[in-house]
Amino acid sequence: MLSPLTPGRPAGEDGDDLTPAQAFDALYASCAPALVRQTYLLTGRHDRARAAVDEAFQLAWQRWPEVAQDQDPAGWVRAVAHECALSPWHRLVPRNRAPDPPPDPADRALQQALLDLPPSHRRTLVLHDGVGLDLPETAAETGASTPAAANRLMHARETVAARLPELADPAELHRRLVRLGAAERLGTAGSAAVRTSGERRTRFWARSAVAFVVTVVGATALTLRTVPPHPPLPVSPERVVREVPSRGASGSLPPGASAPRAEPQEPQDGPERPAPRAG
Repeated sequence: MLSPLTPGRPAGEDGDDLTPAQAFDALYASCAPALVRQTYLLTGRHDRARAAVDEAFQLAWQRWPEVAQDQDPAGWVRAVAHECALSPWHRLVPRNRAPDPPPDPADRALQQALLDLPPSHRRTLVLHDGVGLDLPETAAETGASTPAAANRLMHARETVAARLPELADPAELHRRLVRLGAAERLGTAGSAAVRTSGERRTRFWARSAVAFVVTVVGATALTLRTVPPHPPLPVSPERVVREVPSRGASGSLPPGASAPRAEPQEPQDGPERPAPRAG
């Protein structure tokens, strides 16, 4: 029996010829419920978990040729959903800071212990001890090296065990993570609604891009039509020069002015000139 945190096998993997919409719907039906439970463990909020999964599947539908040819389409969508769920932008919304606590006190204690972990440690713990990925797969999905993922997992387990000693056993921790994820019924929007939202988002961004380009082109054309051209620089009138002053001439001196005297120069070393003899 599959864990509630582990996606099932998509229908149509036995070579059936499916249309893109049918293949997407099969992936959504097999993965979406488990992904909502996983993102609930990561965020502690129902609405944020559902929004992250819907956003991941909308992006998958927009890039369906790429996702359909991926070796692990479920892993592709899971990685995007976890990134969306742990986005730091959610912290700017005040209502996203308070979790939706489960009714059982033991589950609430585990949820608080998870939320107190750093996001990277929390994600590593959920993927390895909750979803059941091995260490190399966990490291690859979180963008870390295998030693780094092992270090994060060890510290996460130690932190949770320090607050809840009964969860020091990884098997018991896995069981409790599964129970916390399945504590409340978390519905999904449905594949058809997600595909429609994805197509609507694609059209919106396409129209926005076209409108932006048209606005820039129109503003440029309006500027070119309204701004007057630069006037030509004035040209001095032509004048015939009849006499060219000799080189070094500075004109006549004003009355009472004396010509500047040259500064005396120091005698230079060299042979003395012969003095003329008196005849």
